[in-house]
Amino acid sequence: MKLGMIGLGKMGANMAERLRRHGHEVVGMDPVADGADARDLDHLVSLLEAEGQPRVAWSMVPSGEITDSTITGLAERLAPGDVVVDGGNSNFHDSIRHGAILADKGVEFIDCGTSGGVWGLDNGYALMVGGSEAAVATVQPVFDSLAPEKGFGHVGPIGAGHFVKMVHNGVEYGIMQSYAEGYAILEASDLGVDVPAAIGSWQEGSVVRSWLLDLLIKALHETPGLEGIASVAADSGEGRWTVNAAVDSGVAAPVISAALFARMVSQHREDDKTMKVVSALRNQFGGHTIERTGPTADGAHRV
Repeated sequence: MKLGMIGLGKMGANMAERLRRHGHEVVGMDPVADGADARDLDHLVSLLEAEGQPRVAWSMVPSGEITDSTITGLAERLAPGDVVVDGGNSNFHDSIRHGAILADKGVEFIDCGTSGGVWGLDNGYALMVGGSEAAVATVQPVFDSLAPEKGFGHVGPIGAGHFVKMVHNGVEYGIMQSYAEGYAILEASDLGVDVPAAIGSWQEGSVVRSWLLDLLIKALHETPGLEGIASVAADSGEGRWTVNAAVDSGVAAPVISAALFARMVSQHREDDKTMKVVSALRNQFGGHTIERTGPTADGAHRV
């Protein structure tokens, strides 16, 4: 089917490429990215005409103001029966509001929590979808191409997709924090533990084996001892939203809360092996920037 992909960053560009590999026609829009077919929404919408099919526009831009302007812009340009998908990390409250804005124009809306990072092009993306049965059915061929087997779920009405992705990222905070603390304890031991070998022994047969553990071992191989990685891990929002939702629902979430607070503390500590691991893991699965320590090539000092 034909689809417009808005935002050709690390995620959007790879998703567009995966869809093309599966036979879909993708029109890419980005104001600056090389290879974009359109630079603005007017041009994008004009390129989405497909006889007998509703127009489908998929947004992969940062949450907040940019997503707001994208949704309102599409509401002004699309027609009843067309479909907008937000695959970014929007707050679920925003998604409910976006759905109402589009519904006033007769345009369907799907909030699609998307996980897979820089590995999704080849491995596929986990998709957590909120929206009406009719809207999801329209876009199902795209979901089938993006997701691996068992990687798709229609999890509820509008708002549910991004709510599930929010909780997913909160769980991710907790898992990474556990691996990071385990690494730090092993590394601090006076027994002379070979830490990469120790963690490597958990890859097969262990009850704590996982893809994140594999990525940690990969990071340790690429950067022995995590040398040069700053002890800073960003709080990108979803963990904070998850803790807020837990408080609102009266659900105890001590692990996710502690992981969130540890990231906040990391902004003020200079040498914390735990946060080095979290930073390295975020780079491995999502391509998030690693802050570095030590001098730069021009002699300046990096924080």
